[in-house]
Amino acid sequence: MAERHNVTPFHSPGTLPSLDTVAFEASPSGEVLIEYAAADLSQAGYSIRLKDLPDGERPRERLFALGPKSLSTAELLAVVLGPGQGSPGLSSVGLAQHVLSVLRDSNADALVKLQHIESGELLDIQGIGPAKAATLIAALELGKRVFQRRPLPGTVLDDPRVAADALAPQLMWETQEHFAVVCLNIKHQLLSTKVLTKGTSSETLAHPKDVFVAALRGNAARIIVAHNHPSGSLSPSRDDITLTRQLLQAANIMGIPLLDHLILGGGDFRSLRQTTMLWQEEPQDEAMQKSPTVNRDE
Repeated sequence: MAERHNVTPFHSPGTLPSLDTVAFEASPSGEVLIEYAAADLSQAGYSIRLKDLPDGERPRERLFALGPKSLSTAELLAVVLGPGQGSPGLSSVGLAQHVLSVLRDSNADALVKLQHIESGELLDIQGIGPAKAATLIAALELGKRVFQRRPLPGTVLDDPRVAADALAPQLMWETQEHFAVVCLNIKHQLLSTKVLTKGTSSETLAHPKDVFVAALRGNAARIIVAHNHPSGSLSPSRDDITLTRQLLQAANIMGIPLLDHLILGGGDFRSLRQTTMLWQEEPQDEAMQKSPTVNRDE
């Protein structure tokens, strides 16, 4: 008969939820089985071992059989993290649920927190050691790089999506507002991108003079400007509209058409040319009216 030991664990921020009793039982093979007496943890599913689940319900097997979109956030995180370390150990799903629970404790969306999480924050979570922290941070960074595929110089920016792709690595997931300009030649081919200003979490500053100085230095015949909203909202503010109008007016004076103003955030973007009347109210020259970033349904 296996020997059983009961202990009363403690709970501190970033650790497992408090338990009344934890029973450790050694199986005939020497494996330590863990039973949680407290209802809160067992109900959350932390005590379930993957080997106790049918093959069709294990995250890795479900991923191969049904594809990654069929997995919950906890299951995807479980595939990356694997089982918890230390004592008491958790299944990979249990550890993933615990990590998401800790991140949600800050009253923030867990996925939003993961976008900017640092190694120190992960290491404060029980069950996460240096190896798992490094694995998760590397996986997150790799995902961002795949998502933020940057068009090569010379690429024709013939759609707002392509322009957003060119700017995403510099703007999309930043925690402060950044304002950038894209320089294009007369054929709308990408020459360069440049971040002009960095602001706070809710505002940034850009002046038409700075935008067109950057355009001249970049030998631009056409420009696109963009900034990010760290909140993820894509709605333009009153200042965004005012600045865009000023840039359109300056573009006519400088003879360098402004093709679009994009707002990026939360993995998406918004084209002010497609969603406002500013270009009709401040008409550009003939070349401007033929901008390839205009929705072809217009």
